[in-house]
Amino acid sequence: MTSWLVFPSSPTGNNRRIELAGLDLSIIPRIDNIFVYPAELDIDRFKDALSHALSLWSLVAGRFLVLNDGHYFIEMSDNGIPVAYTENTELEKWPLNNNVVVDIIQTSLIPFIDGVQTMKLMQSSNEEPLLHLKLTCIVQSGEWVLGTSWAHVLGDAESNLNFLITLSRLYQQLEPMKPLPIFERRLWREEEADQSLVPFLKELSNAKPFKEMIQLFLTREETHEQLNLHFSSKQLSRLRELAGGNSVTIQDALTSYIVLRLNTHCFINDNERLILRTNTAINFRGVSDSIAPVGLVSNAVIFVASENFDDPLSFSSIAKTIRRSIIRTRDPKFLESCVATADGLLRKIVRQNSMPNLGPFPNDITVNSNFRFDWALLVDFGYTDKCRFYTPWTGRLYFRVFHLNPMKDGSEWLPRDRNGAEIAFRIAPDIKDKFISAWQKDVAENFSNIKL
Repeated sequence: MTSWLVFPSSPTGNNRRIELAGLDLSIIPRIDNIFVYPAELDIDRFKDALSHALSLWSLVAGRFLVLNDGHYFIEMSDNGIPVAYTENTELEKWPLNNNVVVDIIQTSLIPFIDGVQTMKLMQSSNEEPLLHLKLTCIVQSGEWVLGTSWAHVLGDAESNLNFLITLSRLYQQLEPMKPLPIFERRLWREEEADQSLVPFLKELSNAKPFKEMIQLFLTREETHEQLNLHFSSKQLSRLRELAGGNSVTIQDALTSYIVLRLNTHCFINDNERLILRTNTAINFRGVSDSIAPVGLVSNAVIFVASENFDDPLSFSSIAKTIRRSIIRTRDPKFLESCVATADGLLRKIVRQNSMPNLGPFPNDITVNSNFRFDWALLVDFGYTDKCRFYTPWTGRLYFRVFHLNPMKDGSEWLPRDRNGAEIAFRIAPDIKDKFISAWQKDVAENFSNIKL
């Protein structure tokens, strides 16, 4: 294996310190992803594009600092980012199918990722880069694999994606997309919080000690099996039409359909498992520039619980409750209080050496959707509709949603359904077959027998 440190083409950080909000203090988690390309990425061109991207994104070339008074910073110190390259001569071709969300119980992506050592970030003196990149050439097939590892303190999935979009576009000698990144963020005050909102912030209000959460994360999914369900764009349009048309989104309809079929076919006589609420990741960029402007590089997502469904066995009732909850959360006045409350909770979690709780919570499902972003298309390095995207992990009744990967028939690439979706989650083995049978029947009937 060969490795390099790639520095910004021109130093723009100048050691300026960006103080982090409480919501940015996801210190241990990181975002690991894989992109698979059908042919070569030019390494020199890649490193040059990365160098220019780091000049625009000086936060990424910085280092995480913890000061004794409980303040946390990223110092934009214009450091290098490690890029590793290796050749794999054992594999005939990329070994995974087209499922975006990889089952970590069955498959390890570790050989293709050089992970950020986030445990080092809490040390008083740390030089750990906040982004690691790894290129792997599968020699027999000629495919190239890009593994990315992004420290969550840099920002959420949208921040990560926007940096990778910049890298991909600069590699293709295209202009970076607007808006350019914004690093300064609002620092929330304790008096802006509203403690009556704490019950709606379940991941934070149910935090557990660090060691306990790590152990749970490593072991609790082994008793449940992962489902990766694929829906075509036509099927999604049909579900939206049935759920309420333009009054709901495709994501609302997809979530509601899965909840409905779990309730009607798996939990119908089980009050302890019947799903009554959603716990949804809500991106709040662009609601108000005073809260989080578009282009902000930060963690601008909160998980907020919905009200109880008016009728947990009605498709349209579930969808409308979800939409109502999201609209409420994105109201600027409510959102300010909600974000300030979440910010304070996360600061407390860090002080207590705890971690947010990913659930599941009684009678809830969690929705963490990336359907608004087509990762495979946006980070294709010029291989349009031939780049495949993979990401590890989902949990029990933890819905992760992405665009479908491109597909091949032998050596031929098929026309891509750019608006189709994959939804992945883990489910108890005793209900798996019931659920799959209900879904397959609905697909065969074009969802005509759903109780609206």
